[in-house]
Amino acid sequence: MKLKRLIILFLVLTSAFFVYKFAKRYNFNSKYEVGQPIDSLNGVIVYYNGGVDHAEGRNVSPDNYNLGQKYQCVEFIKRYYYQHLNHKMPDALGHAKDFFDKDVPDGQMNEKRGLLQYCNGGECRPEVDDLIILKGTLFNRYGHVAIISAVTDEEIEVIQQNPGPFGKSRERFGLKRDGATWTVDNDRVMGWLRKEK
Repeated sequence: MKLKRLIILFLVLTSAFFVYKFAKRYNFNSKYEVGQPIDSLNGVIVYYNGGVDHAEGRNVSPDNYNLGQKYQCVEFIKRYYYQHLNHKMPDALGHAKDFFDKDVPDGQMNEKRGLLQYCNGGECRPEVDDLIILKGTLFNRYGHVAIISAVTDEEIEVIQQNPGPFGKSRERFGLKRDGATWTVDNDRVMGWLRKEK
């Protein structure tokens, strides 16, 4: 009897896993087609991706710089930095959460990305065009990246690609100042990267 229950439990968990994996790749939102332009910032287009795990193959620039998997969040931020800020990252690989290097002190150069790195809760206020990095979650272990598109003393706005089939390309987070420190009010935000001026 115990063996039968274990087998049933295994089958249920296995089925749930495959349904979950399918759901993360499939486009449940019939309002958009994968690859459809849905937003832009400074002439750099945000494309719709459907399920967060969906990918359409690698996007490479005309000079063979790896921009990432088409329509993923990483592809947008790398394309934005390449097209709008004329910046190529020395390390062209990695998942979203890997863009933040925990070993880099606040305000120092993140050598893998060729960008200055600032910690959430540090002394540097986020700025427009900063690349913001969010931790992974149970349902998205790779994390997420976006571009800061607007900043006030109370909040930031980000523009993002691949927030999920029903997610929006723009999202706002609260911004708090406590003395000399600035914190984006979202527990997932690790920090932000900035091109050196």
